[in-house]
Amino acid sequence: MRPIDMRRFTIPRPIGVINRVLACLGLIAMVSGCAGTIVGAGATVGVAAYQERGVDGVARDTKLATQIRIAYLEADATLATNIGIEVYERRVLLTGLIENEDLRANAVRLAWGVDGVKDVLNEIQIRDQEGIVEFAYDSWISAQLQTKITFDEDILAINYSIETVNAVVYLIGIAQDQVELDRVLAYARGIDRVRRVITHVRVKDGGA
Repeated sequence: MRPIDMRRFTIPRPIGVINRVLACLGLIAMVSGCAGTIVGAGATVGVAAYQERGVDGVARDTKLATQIRIAYLEADATLATNIGIEVYERRVLLTGLIENEDLRANAVRLAWGVDGVKDVLNEIQIRDQEGIVEFAYDSWISAQLQTKITFDEDILAINYSIETVNAVVYLIGIAQDQVELDRVLAYARGIDRVRRVITHVRVKDGGA
C-alpha cells in the first residue's frame, strides 16, 4: 500500500476555523437548553487555550468575576441583578443601569475590594426612562456584533468581550493590532440603534 502524501492536504486558516467553531457552539447553546449549557462548559477550556490570556488567565479572571458577584450578593441584591461584570486580564469592566450614584459608588468599591483586581472600569449608568426603553435592544445589538466579528476571518473574536447597555456598546479584550480593533469598532458603529461605542481593548503590541 502506497503511503499517503500529507502534503496534498491543506490546513485551513486557524482564525476562521476557530471563529466558526465558536459560532456553532453558541448556536447549540441557544437551541439546546440544558444540553447547550453542558456543551458550553465543556468547550470553555478548549476555547480558552486559543485566547491571548490563555487557560490560566481565563481561570483567574473567571474567579475574580465570581468573587465580585458574591460580594454584590452579600451587600445588595440590586447590584448582583443590575450590574454586568466582565473581567479581562484582571481588569474589571462594570456595566449596567443602576438607580442612583450611591449604588454605583458601592459597586465600584466592592469590586476594588476583591484581592487580585488590577483595575476597575466604571461604565455603570444611572437609570432613567430612556434607559428602560433602549434596554430592549441591547441583547440584539450585542448578538449582531458578536456574529459580525465571529465570521470575519481577519478578527480573532475569542479575544473580545461585548456588553451593550442603553444602546452603548462596551468592548474589552485584546486586539492583535490596531487594524483588527478598527474593524471591530467599525462593525459596532455600523449597527442600527447604537448610540456610542466605548473600547477598553488593549492592543497586543502595546498600543493604546
